[in-house]
Amino acid sequence: MSERRPAPTVGQVVLGRRLQELREAAGLRREEAARVLRVAPATVRRMETAEVALKIPYVQVLLTTYGVPEAEAATFVALAEEANRPGWWQRFHDVLPEWFSLYVSLEGAARIIRTYEPHFVPGLLQTPEYARAVMEAGTVGQTGPEGVERHVSLRMARQRLLERPDPPHLWVIMDETVLRRPVSIRGEVMRDQLDKLLEFTERDRITLQVAEFADGPHPGTVAPFTLFRFAQPELPDLVFTEYLTGALYLDSRKEVSAHLEVLDHMTARAASAERTKKILRECRESF
Repeated sequence: MSERRPAPTVGQVVLGRRLQELREAAGLRREEAARVLRVAPATVRRMETAEVALKIPYVQVLLTTYGVPEAEAATFVALAEEANRPGWWQRFHDVLPEWFSLYVSLEGAARIIRTYEPHFVPGLLQTPEYARAVMEAGTVGQTGPEGVERHVSLRMARQRLLERPDPPHLWVIMDETVLRRPVSIRGEVMRDQLDKLLEFTERDRITLQVAEFADGPHPGTVAPFTLFRFAQPELPDLVFTEYLTGALYLDSRKEVSAHLEVLDHMTARAASAERTKKILRECRESF
């Protein structure tokens, strides 16, 4: 049995798309590119869609075939070598679901992360105790104590991106349910988490809003989702939505536009950043 391949890095996704664009600009079909490499057309397709790592010898031959100038080709190959290096999160492969690996890669590369969460505080904002309580409640399946601690460690490692000199702008809309439903019988878990959220509200690159009960239903109540926007012009906005046993990554213009419209609608209706601080303080007093 072959070893499971880690999820693609953002670099592999971007460069795979670029390879496809270069092939199409050269007027070649996948079958013609495959003949140059003496491989099946599926091999070319899998590199273009980041289903496999970028095979450097193949990439070099294809760039020459597509008429890419030498200097540009050298830069492309250097980027491909960098993209093929495993991300830091791969050391958590024992507890990291394959479908979530790409999410962590996208998270680290995004310029803006906009997320709607109806159930829990988003992982990037959780305290260790809150994260542990969520894990122990069974949201990750039948996981023993060691597995829970590995999940918590991964979650805390993900949060380091918020400490970077130029972190992404994280914009979160949480349903009021997130703040009202305790994840533990220990009141200090929720109090500490709410204190942490209040600290985050003071950061320039973090925006928190609460969708209040009093505002009634809104178009985002179907499921939690996250929209990623990147600095690289080659990579379009992507939407991630999760379900019980997996997730979907959406990149079609129609689907992304629909989610963006919903986010904008919810942003306009949700409590302002200042009112959100007041709600957080009120919720903290109730625990």
